[in-house]
Amino acid sequence: MLNPSLDISRIRAISIDLDDTLWPIWPTITRAENVLLDWLTHHAPATAALFSNTEALRAIRNQMVSLRPDLRSDLSAMRRESIRLALTQAGDEPALAEPAFDLFFAERQRVELFDDAHDTLAFLSARYPVVALSNGNADVHRIGIGHYFRASISASMLRYCQARRAHISCCSRRSEVQPHEVLHIGDDATLDAQGALNAGMQAVWINTANHPWPHGAQPHATVGSLTALCKLMA
Repeated sequence: MLNPSLDISRIRAISIDLDDTLWPIWPTITRAENVLLDWLTHHAPATAALFSNTEALRAIRNQMVSLRPDLRSDLSAMRRESIRLALTQAGDEPALAEPAFDLFFAERQRVELFDDAHDTLAFLSARYPVVALSNGNADVHRIGIGHYFRASISASMLRYCQARRAHISCCSRRSEVQPHEVLHIGDDATLDAQGALNAGMQAVWINTANHPWPHGAQPHATVGSLTALCKLMA
C-alpha cells in the first residue's frame, strides 16, 4: 500500500480543520445544550419539559436532518430550526427560536483549545498563509484565534461538506495557490485526510487515538498531536 511522505518544499499554504483538531467539540456542544435547556426552562417551560435533557435536544436536531436535508451543510440553520420545531411541538412561541439559538451559538464559541493549539497556529501562520476549513459553525474571530488565519471557510458558505472538491478549491483560491501546493491538516480520516487527497492536496492526519487508517491511499503523514506536527515540519 502506497505510503507517501510529506514534501514540505511543496507547501505554499495550509488549511486546517477546527472541531476536534484544535479543540474537543463534544464537551463544547454538551455545555451549550445545557445552557440552552436552562434558558428554555425560564422562557419556554413547556419545551423544557418536553425536551428535558441534552439527549432529547440532540434527537430532535437529528430529526431535522431528515426533515430538512437542504440544511445538512448549514449546522447553524439546522440547530435553529430544530429549536423552532421543539418549541412548536411543545406549544411554545416558535419565534423564541431566534434568541434561543443566539444563546446556544454564543456558548458554542466558548471552546477550550488543546494545550498545544496556540503554539501550533503561531508556528504555522509564521511560515504560511493559513485558512480555517471546517464543516462546522465555529467562528474563529469570536473564539479569539482569527489573527492566525488568512481566511475561514465553512460548509454553509458553499453548501458542500469538507470532502467535496468545491470546498477544497475555494481554500486554494483564498490562499492564491494551486491545490497541490496546499497542506490540509485535520482529525477526520474521511472528511479531512481522504477529502484532501481526493482534491490533490497533501494531507496530514491528526490521529490522537491511534486508529487504523480506513482507506486505501495513505495520507502524506500521520501524527499523534499538534506538537508532533510542528516537529515534523520544523
